[in-house]
Amino acid sequence: MSVISMKNLLEAGVHFGHQTRKWNPKMSPYVFTARNGIHIIDLQKTVQKAKEAYDALKKLTAKGQKVLFVGTKKQARAAIEREAKRCNMYYVSNRWLGGLLTNWNTVKRSIARLKKLEQMFENNTLEQEAKTKKEQLALQRELEKLRKTLGGIKDMNGIPDILFVIDPKKEEIAVKEAKSLGLTVFAVIDTNCDPEFIDYAIPGNDDAIRAITLFLETMSNAIIEGTGGEVVQPNFSDDFDEETLRSMNYRGEYDEDGKFIVDDDSSFKKEFAAGSDDGVKTEAKAAATVTTEAPVAEPAPKTEEVKENSETEKGEG
Repeated sequence: MSVISMKNLLEAGVHFGHQTRKWNPKMSPYVFTARNGIHIIDLQKTVQKAKEAYDALKKLTAKGQKVLFVGTKKQARAAIEREAKRCNMYYVSNRWLGGLLTNWNTVKRSIARLKKLEQMFENNTLEQEAKTKKEQLALQRELEKLRKTLGGIKDMNGIPDILFVIDPKKEEIAVKEAKSLGLTVFAVIDTNCDPEFIDYAIPGNDDAIRAITLFLETMSNAIIEGTGGEVVQPNFSDDFDEETLRSMNYRGEYDEDGKFIVDDDSSFKKEFAAGSDDGVKTEAKAAATVTTEAPVAEPAPKTEEVKENSETEKGEG
């Protein structure tokens, strides 16, 4: 049984890849077709790979393995934080610190510093380190910076077992560190990514907010199930009408900032802001519009008879 529906994938624009000139040839097994210079991802493969990833996450977390979610692009941050917290795991959503995994002992000291500063502010004991207002402001800035980079791993007591990544191309350093330490890597991979170093690759749009959110919510459910929680799974059908995907209007692509860029010849001549509610609703319409328009009839050519009648009328006049 599927863990994610074809309808939801289409509505979220999961099938939109990048321009064909930007693709990684290693993604060819996951490409359905190309339309208007855009690669279209094979959603049958997405459903299949999402199920494999779901089952694996559920099984591994049932054994007590810990997951670190990584997604530092702006359109992924909110969903990364929300879903990691929901399944009681860890996250990096702002910036990946080089050596976060491979130089864990140094990172641990920074986490200890973060916890100490939080305790000082909570207990109003700043005077222990800062005597003046200027020094206290400096500590406040230090705390904010540490929270931004380490807040999601503050309670992570050691190197995690699993890395779940949105866009492994952007998070290349994180993936390399994870693989060097033998971690299991899960990732949502777009058509410009290299799936070679990913243990569980889920082909799909890794730039659109709705697509990212859909994947993270689904995989968070897997972890909740694996750790003993309850999740009500809808009973999705595995049936897929290939003709539906072939008949879609492909009007543009998602750029790396999560904006849906519409082709110039489209009636939707605008950019949809990644964080805009109106943009999200409209981009879904653009992404999931099925071609139903009747062909426009060409105007009938003027016949010689019409010309002759016209000339006769002029003569009579």
